[in-house]
Amino acid sequence: MTDFIIPKPPQQEKFKENLQNLLMCPECKEDPPHLVEEFSSGDMVCGSCGLVLGERIIDTRSEWRTFSNDDQGNDDPSRVGDGPNQLIDGDQLQTTIAFDGKNGKNLSHLQNKITQDKNSKQLMQAYRDIQGLTDSINAGTQVANAAKHIYKLVEDNKALKGKSQEAITAGCIFIACRQTGVPRTFREIYSLTKVSKKEIGRVFKQLESFLQKIGGEEHAITTSIPTFNQQYQGKGSTTATELCARYCSNLNFRNSVAVEDVARQLADKTSTISELAGRSPLSVAAACIYMASHIRNESRTSKEIATVAGVSDGTVKTAYRLLYNKKDKLLEEIFPEGVPNLDKLPAN
Repeated sequence: MTDFIIPKPPQQEKFKENLQNLLMCPECKEDPPHLVEEFSSGDMVCGSCGLVLGERIIDTRSEWRTFSNDDQGNDDPSRVGDGPNQLIDGDQLQTTIAFDGKNGKNLSHLQNKITQDKNSKQLMQAYRDIQGLTDSINAGTQVANAAKHIYKLVEDNKALKGKSQEAITAGCIFIACRQTGVPRTFREIYSLTKVSKKEIGRVFKQLESFLQKIGGEEHAITTSIPTFNQQYQGKGSTTATELCARYCSNLNFRNSVAVEDVARQLADKTSTISELAGRSPLSVAAACIYMASHIRNESRTSKEIATVAGVSDGTVKTAYRLLYNKKDKLLEEIFPEGVPNLDKLPAN
């Protein structure tokens, strides 16, 4: 019986990366090549001619970043994200699926249904509304954060039941503007929303009572916002002096500081004029700016100032006539050495 020997198949050599391969620019043919890796775009580029030699290069560097806001020297790197937001409930460490493509869209919807409850969605929507409204009036980040914090206090304590979210949002912004030193009038807040001035006034009064009530509680006013780290104190209505700075800025004077200085001094002294005591701060501020602009030789028409102040031209002229009648007494205190351009002041 003959034995058949089955030959063994030749063993295949294991794959080994050829380290002798060299990426070289076909245009420059420099050896050694001058290659630059652009991490922002993920491309490998020839440093001599700019030819792209590779796309979607993987960035193998570690993601060290500086997340600290007060670290301007970038000497405190970290591999974790920013600190938790105290205005949002939960651990805030959920994975977010990108809203990209058909499959990504479906997965994003499913994840939102699973991870986000109804209260969180309403809170985030309110924050977005507050941010949008404060941005539209250039109120700044501090006002937006303060308004969000007030809204969070209202939600946590289940206060102002029965009031619409838009009304509560408007009231929170109004109080935040006053507390942070950038006051806005009821009319300006009313123009941002569809809520009536009467309704904003009601919500404002209820918010003030609510904040004063919880101001002494330890858990109520503890926040990263310095303005609310003490017991809430109500402030009076917006004065004409506070409005002068913003109106002068919007009128684009060449020397806005000089006009604003005179207008603010005039507005401070209008409290001594009984005829102006009961008039709106908007019209008083507009009249003071109208007079100050002529004194500083940067005259603006009453119509231009009325448009910025949000009042009628006739209202500005009426307040100015009352101010003009007392000009000698008021201007003598402001300019003891003589009023410049006094002869250029219009009578009405």
